Amino acid sequence: MSTTVKPVILSGGSGTRLWPLSRQLYPKQLLPLVGEKTLLQDTITRLENFPNISETITVICNDAHRFLVAEQLREINVKADALLLEPVGRNTAPALTLAAIANRELGHDDILLVMPADHVIRDNESFQKALKEGALLADQNYLVTFGIVPDRPETGYGYIEQGKDIDEGLSFTINRFVEKPDVKTAQSYLDSGNFLWNSGKFMIKSSVWIAQIGQFAPEILNACEQAYKKGKSELDFYRIDEEAFELCPSDSIDYAVAEKIIASDAKSKIKAAVIPLDAGWSDIGAWAELWKIGNKDEAGNVIQGDVVSINSENSMLFSQQRLIAAVGLKDIVVIETADAILVADRNQVQDVKKVVEWIKSEGREEHLNHRCVFRPWGNYDSIDMGERYHVKRITVDPGGVLSLQMHHHRAEHWIVVSGTAKVTRGDETFMVTENESTYIPVGTKHRLENTGSIPLEMIEVQSGSYFGEDDIIRYEDIYGR
Repeated sequence: MSTTVKPVILSGGSGTRLWPLSRQLYPKQLLPLVGEKTLLQDTITRLENFPNISETITVICNDAHRFLVAEQLREINVKADALLLEPVGRNTAPALTLAAIANRELGHDDILLVMPADHVIRDNESFQKALKEGALLADQNYLVTFGIVPDRPETGYGYIEQGKDIDEGLSFTINRFVEKPDVKTAQSYLDSGNFLWNSGKFMIKSSVWIAQIGQFAPEILNACEQAYKKGKSELDFYRIDEEAFELCPSDSIDYAVAEKIIASDAKSKIKAAVIPLDAGWSDIGAWAELWKIGNKDEAGNVIQGDVVSINSENSMLFSQQRLIAAVGLKDIVVIETADAILVADRNQVQDVKKVVEWIKSEGREEHLNHRCVFRPWGNYDSIDMGERYHVKRITVDPGGVLSLQMHHHRAEHWIVVSGTAKVTRGDETFMVTENESTYIPVGTKHRLENTGSIPLEMIEVQSGSYFGEDDIIRYEDIYGR
C-alpha cells in the first residue's frame, strides 16, 4: 500500500460535562487531561512512524479556537496544509467533505484518516496495527470505520454490528449501525460478541468519499463545494463561507453514507468495513471516565495539584491554584479552578452539563472562558475587579502585537514587571521597560508590542464606567480579528 494517509483531525465540541476545566472557548481537546500533551496533540503524535503518513495534516475547528489550535500544532512541530474554520457545526459528514475538497484542491487523493481530537488511546501499538489494516482496505476503496471492543453494557454510545469476516478476524463487513440502547439491549449486545462501540474514526480515499457523498447526500456535497469555493485564506487558516455553509444539512458520516452503502449492498461500487479496536480507548466524556483511566493512589484516588487527602477513597481531586483539603470523602469529584469549583458525586457527573445550562440561563460567563484568557499574542488574567476598576496581569509573547485600538469608556495604566514594551499612544511611539509605567487616556488610540526575545509581563489597571470586550474599537490587527 503506497497511498499517503492524511490525518483529518476534528477539533470541535465544548466538552461541557468536564466543566469547570473545559470551557466553551477552551474545550477539553485543548487541555492536557491525561499527560503533558493536550488531547489534540496526543491525537496527532500517536501517528508517529506510521507507514506512508503525510507530513502535513488537516484540522477542522471553529473560529474561536483557531489561534489555540495553531499554537498547539506549533508546539509539537506539526504543519497543517489545511486548517479549516467551520462557521457553524454541521456534524462529521460535512466536515469530512470539506477535508476531501481541500485534499482535492491540493491535487491529492489521499486516504483520509478521520479522528476526533478528544479521545484517549493507551495502547498505541494495537491502534497502529488496526490503522494498517484500515489503510489496506481504504486503498481498495472501502469506507472503513473502527469499532471499540466493549467491556461493559454502555448506554452512552452508539453500536456497530459486525457481519462477515473479511480478513481473518482483523476486519468485518457491517450489518448495521444502531443508536444508543437501553441497559437491557446493551447487555444483549455485549453477550452476543458481535457488537462494537462506534468510535467515530474512519478511513476513506478523498475521491471515494466525494463520489459517495455526491451519490447519497448530494445536498451536503453541493453546500460544501459552495462554502469552500466562497471561502478565503486568512493567515494560516481557511475560512469557510458562513452563508453557504449554514445551508448544509447536518449529518454524520455513518448515517449520511455508511448506512446507505450497507443498504445498497451489491449496487454500491464500494463496501463498508469495521475493524475491531481494543487499544485502551476512552472518550473521557465526563469526570467519571477520567477517574477510571487515571493513575490512582492506594485508596483509589486520582489526585492532581495541591491536594491533601485524609481518609478519602475512590475520589478525583484536582487543584489548579488553591489547596484542596479532602477529609473522609468517598466517590466524590472536586475540581478547583481560579473562578469556579465543582463538587459532585462521582456517579452523577453526567449532570454537570445541567450546571453549565444554569450558568448560561443566568447570563454568567463561567461556561465561556477561564479567568486566564488566551489571545494570539499571549494571555491576560483578571486579578481583581470592582465597580469602576479592573486589574489584569498581561503576558505578551515575543513578537506579539496587540491590535491598534481605542476605548470609549475606560482609561488604562500599564506597569511593566519584566521585559520591554513598545507602546503606541496617539501619534507617539516609545519604549517602557521594567519598573516603568505609562497611561492611556479614554478615547486615545493605542497599541502594545513585545519586540524583545523574552515574554513581556505587565499589570494593567483599567478605570472607568464599563470594561466589556465590546468596548474595543480595532483599527489595525495583524491577526485578522
